[in-house]
Amino acid sequence: MRKQKNNKRSLRERIEDKKNILVLPGVYDALTAKIAESVGFDAMFQTGYGSAASLLGMPDYGFLNAGETIDNATRIIRSVNSPVIVDIDTGYGNPLTVWKLVRDLESIGAAGVFIEDQLWPKRCGHMQGKDVIEMEEYISKLRAALEARKSKDFIIVARTDSRAPLGIDESIRRGKAYREMGADVIFIEAPRSIGELRRIADEIDAPLVANMIEDGVTPNLNAKRLLDLGYRIAVFPLSGLYAATYAVDEVFTELKKNGSTTRLKKIMTTFDNFNRLVNLQMYQALEKKYKTVR
Repeated sequence: MRKQKNNKRSLRERIEDKKNILVLPGVYDALTAKIAESVGFDAMFQTGYGSAASLLGMPDYGFLNAGETIDNATRIIRSVNSPVIVDIDTGYGNPLTVWKLVRDLESIGAAGVFIEDQLWPKRCGHMQGKDVIEMEEYISKLRAALEARKSKDFIIVARTDSRAPLGIDESIRRGKAYREMGADVIFIEAPRSIGELRRIADEIDAPLVANMIEDGVTPNLNAKRLLDLGYRIAVFPLSGLYAATYAVDEVFTELKKNGSTTRLKKIMTTFDNFNRLVNLQMYQALEKKYKTVR
C-alpha cells in the first residue's frame, strides 16, 4: 500500500470539473479510511449502511443515530488527510437537528454531507418499502443545512428516494427543486436502468451522484461510463464492506474447521504491511524521542 499526495484542488472544484468524475469509496471506520487514502483516493464517503453494520451489527434500517454518526465521523476524519463526506441519512429529526448536525460535522473537519428525503425510520435506498416526506418538508431541512455551513467548500448533497414510491418523473422534479434551493450536488437514488440514468443527467442541470451498489437495483457501471452519461460523482459505498465481510468469513470458517489460517494467507495482509498502514514506525520514533533518559 502507498500513500499519495492529495489533489490540491478543492472538493468543489473537482465536483464541478465536467471532464472528470470523482470516485468515492465507502468507508465505515478509521482503518478502511486509511486504506482508501493509502491507495490514492482523493476523497471518501462515510457510509451509513456500513456504519450501522460495523458499529451495531444491524442493517441500514433506521437504527443508527446522530451521536453514533458524529462519533464515527470524528474517528474517520482524524485518521486521514483526505476529504470525508458523511452520510447523515435524513438528518435524524427536524430542520433544527439538521442545522446542528451540519455545524458539528463541519467543526470536526467533514467535507460535506449527504442528506435524504426518506420518511424516518429510513432504510437502505435499494431495499423495498421506502417512503418519502413531502418535498416542502425536505426543502426546510435542506435550507437549514445550507444556512448552517460556514464555508461554501462544505458540500451539501441532496438525495431523493422518491424513484421507488413515486416514480422517475417525481424524482426528477424533486432533484430540480433541490438544486434550485441551492444544493451543490443532486443524488437520485436507485434508478433502474441505463435509460433512467441518462434521463436524469439530461434533465437535471447539476453535478450528479451515481450510487453503485453491487447487486443493487441500479446497473453497476464503471466510472468512465458514468462520466460519459453526465455524472460527476460515483459512489461505491459497500464494496469495501462486502469485501471485508467475505474475507473475514472465509478466514474464520477455515480457522474453525481446521484450527489454522495458513491455507488462506494469500488473502490476508502481512504483519509488516499492516504496521506500515497504521504508521507504527512514526509512533516508535515518537516513543524513542520522548523516552526518559536514566
